[in-house]
Amino acid sequence: MPQLNPNPWFLTMLSSWLILLLIVQPKSSSTCLPNPPLNKTHSTKTPTPWSWPWT
Repeated sequence: MPQLNPNPWFLTMLSSWLILLLIVQPKSSSTCLPNPPLNKTHSTKTPTPWSWPWT
């Protein structure tokens, strides 16, 4: 099995990382959320006792 020349594969990998870091990542991180998260206080409800039909 012949050995592949690493030079074009390294250039391909390097260029793909540069495209990802310089073009794709800033575009994806600049998107805004359609509904911003709200600061809500979660109140826990106490359960009401179940009224059993046979009692």
